[in-house]
Amino acid sequence: MAGSVLLIDDDVDVLRSIGNYFERLGYEVTRELSGEAGLATFDRLRPEVVILDLALPGMDGMEVLEHLRQRDASVILLTGQTDVATAVRAMQLGAENFLSKPVDMEHLAAATARVADKARLRRINEALLVQSAPGHGLDSLGASSGMQDFAHQVALLAQSERTTVLLNGESGTGKGWVARMIHDLSPRAKAPFVEVNCAGLNATFLDSELFGHEKGAFTDAKDRKQGLFEIADHGTIFLDEIGDLAPELQPKLLKVLETKTFRRLGGTREITVDVRLVAATNKNLQAEVEAGTFREDLYYRLSVMPLTLPAVRDRSREDRLALITRLMGDLQAELPDGPPALSSEVLERLLTYPWPGNVREMRNVLERALILGRGQPVVSVEHLPGEFRARPGLGDRRHTPLSLEDLERQHIERTLKHHTGNRTRAAIELGISRATLINKIKRYNITG
Repeated sequence: MAGSVLLIDDDVDVLRSIGNYFERLGYEVTRELSGEAGLATFDRLRPEVVILDLALPGMDGMEVLEHLRQRDASVILLTGQTDVATAVRAMQLGAENFLSKPVDMEHLAAATARVADKARLRRINEALLVQSAPGHGLDSLGASSGMQDFAHQVALLAQSERTTVLLNGESGTGKGWVARMIHDLSPRAKAPFVEVNCAGLNATFLDSELFGHEKGAFTDAKDRKQGLFEIADHGTIFLDEIGDLAPELQPKLLKVLETKTFRRLGGTREITVDVRLVAATNKNLQAEVEAGTFREDLYYRLSVMPLTLPAVRDRSREDRLALITRLMGDLQAELPDGPPALSSEVLERLLTYPWPGNVREMRNVLERALILGRGQPVVSVEHLPGEFRARPGLGDRRHTPLSLEDLERQHIERTLKHHTGNRTRAAIELGISRATLINKIKRYNITG
């Protein structure tokens, strides 16, 4: 997707050639001959990317870079000299890239596309985070075609109020939140939503929790107790970790699903309820059935309409952004004195982190950041846990002396990693031939 570019260079021929090239690619291009004029134009148009020449009359490129970064601009710096100290300083000041003239146009275009994409996501984040109300609608599930399809299925299931739902996915992927969404969007929304975790509870206690008990049913049963199925009548019951349901309770649950009736523990009277069941598991129930630990008939009764939530690492950047935005909205309601937004550096690190703990880990990280950043306008890198602060990325102001060769080697390594070692794709993004890339890999002894 093309975007908007501001070119700042005192060479008219450079402005013409680079500007015409980007216009042919579909970019909206603005040209300025001085730093002062460039800053004024940036304030007026707010382009996604600034391509800035280092050698300018009056205010030089490095000074212009500092002013642009104060405006949170995304800047690619061009220079006619390969000055290592200048390159390092430019990167420390926040330049997205540092390229030598005469610049390879394909390389510049690839770098600009990456920077524009990051700038676009940052602006979407800023626009979404200013919304005061937390996002609980289907749109907050994500913007990708896969998540939009998932949201469509959730909407259909919500209206099919008697259909049993089985939510699959790794631990922490948000299955409980989706279960609550299905209830809230259904005709049962005004009735109770009851949640119970089947893991870690012995069979007798869970039997009592789900179905209730009569006085004297067991040693501590001093009074009659209603179970959660009775409490959830006309509403929804969410059974999390259904794969851990005790074998002796599985036939009782199957009976409820098939007949809408059950008996309290120690009771003889049949109780009828109208409850919609949503179950969730991080286990492969089909494998549990084959292993003999889960009833096959119960499995088929539960999996009338299975849905699988992808791990956060498998979701697109746009989907992760929507997730971050929703969590920020939720947390700001709980921590109103926390920062209302994320810095671009923080956003980029959150978007590229693999999130082994999924949504649960993401929420914990954001909650910690809002607590540590109380009173600040944005969440900064220092508010994140150590593993995030240690990650290389935008906004790291610690001075690390690097030669141009070091910078090039690191950039090639990151590009190869992004393309999972595919040298052809990496070479295209880097704007060089595959043979040149192979030579550089050998030269820098890059492995993997």
